[in-house]
Amino acid sequence: MTDAGNDGLCIRLATGADAEAMLPLIRSHASYEHGRASVSEAALRSALDGTSAPLSAWIAIPGRKLVGYASATVDFSTWTGRPFLHLDCLFVQDRCRGLGVGARLLEAVRAHAVERELAEMQWQTPDWNHDAIRFYRREGALFLPKARFFLSVR
Repeated sequence: MTDAGNDGLCIRLATGADAEAMLPLIRSHASYEHGRASVSEAALRSALDGTSAPLSAWIAIPGRKLVGYASATVDFSTWTGRPFLHLDCLFVQDRCRGLGVGARLLEAVRAHAVERELAEMQWQTPDWNHDAIRFYRREGALFLPKARFFLSVR
């Protein structure tokens, strides 16, 4: 899917060939959320390519350089008994926030979920990211307070 609006912004599905260009954005996103991205280009390329690729991603390109991305996986809800789309990341460079890039990325992800007849989308954002929370609420998302935990299994 390619969505080129009147503003010249192109939103399209990413492929493994986009992995190298996506890495700086992924690292910026992790840093913004006080984390560290350890994904390699090879791992990202592998996750995006193939007929049963586990990751779908969309990139926002206003010209030649990426300014934002979103990524998602299909998950299954034991509560509803239906698959849903887990929005893993949605990130827009600071200089491009407020220009509609995030809304266009979210629209592309939502269209992907609809095309696959998924029940819903779910995601989380840090509770201190008030701008993102305001953006998601403006887009019609419902807020459910939860804590997120990590447990290393290696």
